[in-house]
Amino acid sequence: MIALSRISTLASTTICSASRINLAFSKRLTRTMASSKLTMADRLQGNDKSVWVTFTELARTTGAVNLGQGFPNYPPPDYVCNALTKIGESGNFMLNQYTRGFGHPKLVSNIAKLYGKLHNRDIDPMTEVMVSSGAYESLFCIFQGLVNPGDEVIIIEPFFDCYEPMTKIAGGKPVFIPLRPSPSTSGENSSADWKLDPEELSSKFTSKTKLIILNTPNNPLGKVFTRPELEMIADLCIKHDVACVADEVYEWMTYPGVEHVRIASLPGMWDRTITVSSAGKMFSATGWKLGWSVGPPHLLKSLMAVHQNCVYTCCTPLQEAVADGFELEINRLETNKEQSYMYTLPNVELLPKKNRMAAMLKEAGLVPIIPEGGYFMLADWTKLGITDDQIEDGSDEPKDFKIVKWLTKEKKLATIPCSAFYGPEHKHLAENYIRFCFFKDDKTIEAAGEILKSFK
Repeated sequence: MIALSRISTLASTTICSASRINLAFSKRLTRTMASSKLTMADRLQGNDKSVWVTFTELARTTGAVNLGQGFPNYPPPDYVCNALTKIGESGNFMLNQYTRGFGHPKLVSNIAKLYGKLHNRDIDPMTEVMVSSGAYESLFCIFQGLVNPGDEVIIIEPFFDCYEPMTKIAGGKPVFIPLRPSPSTSGENSSADWKLDPEELSSKFTSKTKLIILNTPNNPLGKVFTRPELEMIADLCIKHDVACVADEVYEWMTYPGVEHVRIASLPGMWDRTITVSSAGKMFSATGWKLGWSVGPPHLLKSLMAVHQNCVYTCCTPLQEAVADGFELEINRLETNKEQSYMYTLPNVELLPKKNRMAAMLKEAGLVPIIPEGGYFMLADWTKLGITDDQIEDGSDEPKDFKIVKWLTKEKKLATIPCSAFYGPEHKHLAENYIRFCFFKDDKTIEAAGEILKSFK
């Protein structure tokens, strides 16, 4: 009994000692985690939220029909996928190793060949092209490579949402200017009706302006900037010695009667323009995450300096497959344009989906803005008959955030709020609009249509 008592006492003492150790460790951990030294860098403060993370997760957890994120939910063209399969089975082991840091030689050569024709000039594949991990990384390299603390960056609203945080993280100051809708001349609301005010735009250029970001065709609006509009922007860039970032990832998706003009092709603009493009958009394979920047060496070298100290190089087999896709498409564009995926994508595949989406939205009581390019459609939701009380959630978020959350949870239809594409001072301009992606299979669009019918 005495022995058992001693064992029990010893066990109790051991447990108490362990508890004291755990408590002491916990206190040290708490002090460590609370340390002001171990917090997010100042340059990232306020830039840690993403509309895509929030609403993609909401769509997933609710099982909603997802017309939010912009990608097709069916396979890319067979020839692109087959090219990747053949590369994996080719036995060329070097395609599993690092390739040239600024772009696989075969790919940059084909990019230079195609974009040289599009810009009517010779392009050096080694100094005027840089391959990146998606267009997103190209944009990141641009902001990090060219923007100094205090530099101003003009951003046209609505804008792809990364422009603002990327400007701030680089130490720059975003300067916003909205496209403003004008009365329609076609009998229906069109993205062509949304225009910049020339005087307002001119007032945004100062001695501190470093860049202007031009997204054409525009996401989320679908606006394709006209030649006169681009000439106005170009004249201001030249006058104020400003560089233009032309985000043209939807360059191949313009609809009949609409011309995509490349601002870098205008007089005096090649030397001050970086054009950003995307294999994910070009070949409908967004998960491949390959993009590129094209521009003059004196601008591209800044991007290359960031890229080589960040990503360094991109996936070799994917670059080889995209290079093969380029070769096929260059040949088709030269010999039989109507066989090219660059032609069939907007004219055969997307155009019927766009028209169907517009009809569905109108039938449900929404007012769509018909896009000239891309695969998104904005719509005014305020005539749906939904009251503020129905969507009120106690937050201070804009109304479009509330309606999108309500639609996702209550109607199982996921979209994206348009005010996410505006700066703080202009979010009120977008509260009546939500964004629909119509690059989905027929089953998904039909399911969305059935949900929309409930508003009739």
